[in-house]
Order: sequence, then structure tokens, then C-alpha cells
Amino acid sequence: MNELSQSAQRVQDALHALGLPCQVIELPGSTRTAIEAAQAVNCQVGQIVKSLIFMGAESRRPMLIVASGVNRVNEKQIASLVGEQIQKADADFVRNHTGYAIGGVPPLGLAEPFLALIDEDLLTYPTVWAAAGTPHAVFELNPRELQRMTGGRIVTIK
Repeated sequence: MNELSQSAQRVQDALHALGLPCQVIELPGSTRTAIEAAQAVNCQVGQIVKSLIFMGAESRRPMLIVASGVNRVNEKQIASLVGEQIQKADADFVRNHTGYAIGGVPPLGLAEPFLALIDEDLLTYPTVWAAAGTPHAVFELNPRELQRMTGGRIVTIK
């Protein structure tokens, strides 16, 4: 078995720390977008877990929104759930708060704790695929594990 890159290994270690049997794999092609990831692992785009980082417009509190690859985040819906307007975080904010670059942010093993919201649509699939620290690394999981990984709340995001 090939050795994982440092970022992918951090995700694998976080999975093991939770006692999850998930295996991080690094692929030759990009998994940066939901469509690329779905093509790389031969699944539906909806089965791709997008770990999106937003922040409170006033508080600047980082938030993790774990979304199905086919869904767009309804920012007004999320604002009503978190009690303030939200905005998408820029690349520096994402890296500083998660420890990962956009395109490889996993739903666990982040640099700091996050308020997390999980797209209820992910739970309609038997398995889903999430980014694992790089734009080439992913892991397959039961979507019910997302709550355990993130401490998040299952909500309607669209």
C-alpha cells in the first residue's frame, strides 16, 4: 500500500481515533469538485460530501456545512438556523481555521472545533465519499457517521 501524503494521513489518523474503519485513498485525478470526485470514485454526485466553510458575517465564527454534492447552500436558510448572516470563507480563512486547503477539506480532523451543519440529503445514500485532506484524497463512509465526526446537526441546507 502506498504511503499517504501528510494531509491525507492526518485525516486517516482522525478516522482511526474515532474508531472508524474508513480507508483514505489518494487518486491520480483531481477530486477538487463534486463532479470530479464522483467521476473518480464512480458514484453519483449527490454521494459526494462537500465540506464547505462559512463564517458568521458579524461574529466571524467559522462554520462547517457538510453538503451533498448536488446541493447549493441556501445562505438565508442557514442564517436562520445560526442566528446571523453568513458568508463563504476565503482561502486563507479556510486554511487558517481547518488546516486544509479548499478542495481537500475533510469533515473531521480540523484544526479547531466548528459549529457543523449536515445536509439531510446525504442520509438518503447508503454510502458517501468525503475529501481527505488534499484535492486527490477521499474516503468512503456511512453518512450516519457524519454526525459523530462533526458533532453536527442534521438540517435542510437548500
